[in-house]
Amino acid sequence: MATDKPTPIIVSNLKGGYNGVPVIHGCNMTIEPGEIVVIMGGSGSGKSTFLRHLIGLKAPMEGDVELFGKSLYGVSEMERLSLLKNIGVAFQSGALLSSMTVAQNVALPMIEHTDLDEETISFITRMKLDFVGLLGKEDLLPSELSGGMLKRAAVARAIALDPRLTFMDEPSAGLDPVIAAALDELIIKLKTSLGMSVVVVTHELDSAFKIADRIVVLDRGYIIFTGTVDEIKNSDNQRIQNLINRIAEEEEFDPEAHLKRLYGEI
Repeated sequence: MATDKPTPIIVSNLKGGYNGVPVIHGCNMTIEPGEIVVIMGGSGSGKSTFLRHLIGLKAPMEGDVELFGKSLYGVSEMERLSLLKNIGVAFQSGALLSSMTVAQNVALPMIEHTDLDEETISFITRMKLDFVGLLGKEDLLPSELSGGMLKRAAVARAIALDPRLTFMDEPSAGLDPVIAAALDELIIKLKTSLGMSVVVVTHELDSAFKIADRIVVLDRGYIIFTGTVDEIKNSDNQRIQNLINRIAEEEEFDPEAHLKRLYGEI
């Protein structure tokens, strides 16, 4: 994909985890401009931890994440915050402030991070809500929204500052197939209409196969596959085939290790 735009993300030898225990091991990944990349993996594969490193919530043990050509973790806190203004994040739960209306939630990033006047902020807020299909719902509270509407409102807030890169964590989780399909179309629209790069973390195979330009598969903290939808379907890697065909893997039972876990030794 030839472009003069800076590469949205370059992940280099990323190792990360908690309390000195690695969960992510030597991961490398690149997101190109205007590309939708889906990160998949089974439960416990490290998807959530990986995402936290990518969006600046957790510094890695080793390696780095570059946003638009600049190190995310090799800069000062102020420089990191400035870099993070170029990304949007739509969390799985929506994470809207319950005491604020939909419009107030969407307007909040502009109030906090720009010098725009109230009238301009109000107009842009309506534009964002129109883009996600929620124009006319400005005065509703998050508790008054359906699951699908809540996800759309979260997307509207995520793109309030016109980010060049948007992250979405399990956007289709808990939605019925029809609503999930409509949300897939919205994700594609972010790319085709706004030219955004989008990173989606999901375990929903139908959604992943529909929206992805590329799929990255995490397994036990390692990236074991990067490729197109056709390439993942035709992969001869048994762990990948187990994932996409929902085949449970048998685990070897180690009596000694089991006893140690019971005694809290490991």
